[in-house]
Amino acid sequence: MKFDRYAIYFTPQGSLAEAGAAWLGWDVARGCVVAHPAVAGLDVATLTETPRKYGLHATLKPPFGLAEGTTADGLLAEFEALCTRLSPVTLDGLALTPLGRFLALTPEGGTAALNAMAAEVVRGLDTFRAPPAEADLARRRQANLTPAQEANLSQWGYPYVMEAFRFHVTLTGKLPKSDLPQVTAALAPYIAPHLPQPFVLSSLTLVGQAEDGMFHEVHRAALSG
Repeated sequence: MKFDRYAIYFTPQGSLAEAGAAWLGWDVARGCVVAHPAVAGLDVATLTETPRKYGLHATLKPPFGLAEGTTADGLLAEFEALCTRLSPVTLDGLALTPLGRFLALTPEGGTAALNAMAAEVVRGLDTFRAPPAEADLARRRQANLTPAQEANLSQWGYPYVMEAFRFHVTLTGKLPKSDLPQVTAALAPYIAPHLPQPFVLSSLTLVGQAEDGMFHEVHRAALSG
């Protein structure tokens, strides 16, 4: 399969992966559409339209095109080598949380080790990242970036990395603020039984965006450092 862009994700496994794939309507590991669950009071297809193409994930290195002179095989080899140097991270759990106007799963407990690992992933694979197009930079700058975020955009091609990174597993698109409590209350009973305690991040996933816009798992690698 031909991919236009690549990214490094954390993708869950087990029951959370299955429940999340159904919720979003896309299984990134199998690369297929999944039927939405019936959740009382919610139009699941509409709520998940924006994040669906990415699959259930947390982004560590945001989507990027391959730099000139690099190859997909080279990226895969370096990704595998990086994962042998990184150690698993254990946190207390994951919680359903409003982030701005969308809902996500966020880690409970201290995140210093998690943030440091994410920074290593951004740095360690950056030679494979093609510079973003001027139109992409302009679009990002419409978000009124802080000086630190602007510096990240210039150096790493994305504003929300390094000190601005916040680990999250996106579950919805943007919602009216007034809808957040109702959607949270309806979604919680569906997702809560699948949330891990503790939450162990023991692998990372190289993903690719196909020509139809959907992201697919390319390779999962264990963290063995």
